[in-house]
Amino acid sequence: MIPRYSRPEMTAIWEPATKFRIWFEIEAHACDAMADLGVIPRENAEAVWKARDVEFDVARIDEIEAVTKHDVIAFLTHLAEIVGSDEARFVHQGMTSSDVLDTTLNIQLTRAADLLLAGIDRVLAALKTRAMEHKDTVRIGRSHGIHAEPTTMGLTFARFYAEMDRNRNRLEKARWEIATGAISGAVGTFANIDPSVEEHVCDKLGLRPEPISTQIIPRDRHAMFFATLGVIASSIENIATEIRHMQRTEVLEAEEFFSAGQKGSSAMPHKRNPVLTENLTGLARLVRSAVVPALENVALWHERDISHSSVERAIGPDATVTLDFALHRLAGVVEKLVVYPETMLANMNKFRGLVMSQRVLLALTQAGVSREDAYRLVQRNAMKVWEEGKDFKTELLADAEVTAALSEAEIEEKFDLGYHLKHVDTIFGRVFGTE
Repeated sequence: MIPRYSRPEMTAIWEPATKFRIWFEIEAHACDAMADLGVIPRENAEAVWKARDVEFDVARIDEIEAVTKHDVIAFLTHLAEIVGSDEARFVHQGMTSSDVLDTTLNIQLTRAADLLLAGIDRVLAALKTRAMEHKDTVRIGRSHGIHAEPTTMGLTFARFYAEMDRNRNRLEKARWEIATGAISGAVGTFANIDPSVEEHVCDKLGLRPEPISTQIIPRDRHAMFFATLGVIASSIENIATEIRHMQRTEVLEAEEFFSAGQKGSSAMPHKRNPVLTENLTGLARLVRSAVVPALENVALWHERDISHSSVERAIGPDATVTLDFALHRLAGVVEKLVVYPETMLANMNKFRGLVMSQRVLLALTQAGVSREDAYRLVQRNAMKVWEEGKDFKTELLADAEVTAALSEAEIEEKFDLGYHLKHVDTIFGRVFGTE
């Protein structure tokens, strides 16, 4: 989590002041619930709320923690300094540190998920706009990096839209998965605190009570959350990689917007490099690096250990902050991407009709030629295009075995570009609906 790759809206979620504010709200709401049960005096519960508008002194909490070697105790000590020791004596009644820490982490992750969902929405809007704009912009489809058959730039954008829409659904589920809280006391048996306290705190903070916790909330929930972030990061890299390939000088079908005054290289003034999408590729790696540690956090000793704690203190902010930045950077790239339709068409025609080979193959089989012979006839003419720079259609028309099965008009028809685009509207309807 460094400023270069951070947005303030997301970093604010992970600031110490935000964390301590959530800790306070958990403790204060728990006091209210215990007062309702008659476990603690009402006036003590009300006294805790005197800290409602107080700015907690992070430096003071750190100072106390340097002595106590315990962050929650340090906070509770500081809270008592604010509201008074006698008034605060029932704070944390029957609770354990993980009740506060785990519930807070899940609140932070749900807030982070809300910002990430907004980032995905921006990416989706950009992809849809560009898909509609280039629905009929023809480009060559590639497999193994080699020319295959015609497609459109709009279909490329639509494909990425559908993928990112799936990611949105995944993240909504992951948010739901992580939106639980636990105020169940040591080892999770509610021995010293009533379950209704947990229900009250969760209700006030927008969470569901964890059905069964130990001293911690089960970490399979967190594993699913961070795995989802990893999948989203991979989708970002998928889009970024496509753009990077399109910007290669030999291809140049699209490129990142190059602003006035921008410099591409300290040595070569001519350079216009895909620096943003290269950056996105690197950021995706960082987000995915959180996935394996999150998975390894699932297996803990008995009712708890803290081997997960140090991991989550790092991956919680780092993964969410990085992914949040990456989503908005990707949206900006797509919104301003410069597309070159003429180059796309020129690239497709670079091998003089070769990309229509399957249509000719199928036509020959439909005309009664065995598939093996049809493949042989088409391939031998195709190799002349690869190796000698010939024109594919011209070679087919000059091949007696081909013309014995197909007329000149039938061969000509197989080079109709519109044939490959006849179902674009159907695909768009599947992706975007019938609006």
